[in-house]
Order: sequence, then C-alpha cells, then structure tokens
Amino acid sequence: MDDFIAYLDTSEVQAGKLEELKVAMADLAAFVELNEPRILAYRVYFSADGSTMSVLHFHPDVASLEFHMQVAGPKFPPIAPFVKMRSIEVFGRPTEDLVAQLQAKARLLGDATVVVRDLHAGFDRLPDD
Repeated sequence: MDDFIAYLDTSEVQAGKLEELKVAMADLAAFVELNEPRILAYRVYFSADGSTMSVLHFHPDVASLEFHMQVAGPKFPPIAPFVKMRSIEVFGRPTEDLVAQLQAKARLLGDATVVVRDLHAGFDRLPDD
C-alpha cells in the first residue's frame, strides 16, 4: 500500500455550536459511509470540553481521497458556521490538484494550514484489495 493516505483536520468549535455540529458531523459520517465504499475509516472526535473537533480518515490511495473531496465536498459549506478550521495534515503523497482542493477547503472553513508529510519508514497491515 505505497499509496496509502491518512488525513487529519483539526478545528475550533464555535461557541454555542457544539450540538448543531455534532448532528451535522454524524450526518456527514453517515453520508460518507453510504457513498464512499473505498474509504477505510472515517472518524470524528471531540475534545473533552467540546472546544475542538478532529476528523481523521484513511484511504487506500490518493484516488480515494480525491473521490472524497468530490463527493463530500458539497457537504462542507453548511458546516462552516460551526467551526474555525486550524489545520489539515495529509500523510502520504497527494497530487498538486488535491493539495489545491484541500487549501480551498481550509479557506472555506477557517484559516487552516495544509501540511503534507511524506512517509519515511514504516509498514501497514491493511488488507490488500
């Protein structure tokens, strides 16, 4: 799985918006599960005090993350009033076009930075398709 991609974004939750955000993110997770059969995992986490949200997903390859951006991308604007995105980290090798899409998402949802991290060493035990 040399093309494996992990994605992590972190956002501040806007004051008074936690419950609405939780509903929106549960809906988004259900939508992703239904419409993106290749994604390996999609998880939404909140800090104990509800002030921070992180979204973590794993993809078998770059095409899966590109598909996610295409399919789920229209679902991002309604979430904008609930968060201020701080960072997007991609672990793997996205295409330049994908990085541009992620930068656009970062601008839409806050003033986030986009960081790409290349694999140095390691392994996975994920099943091959």
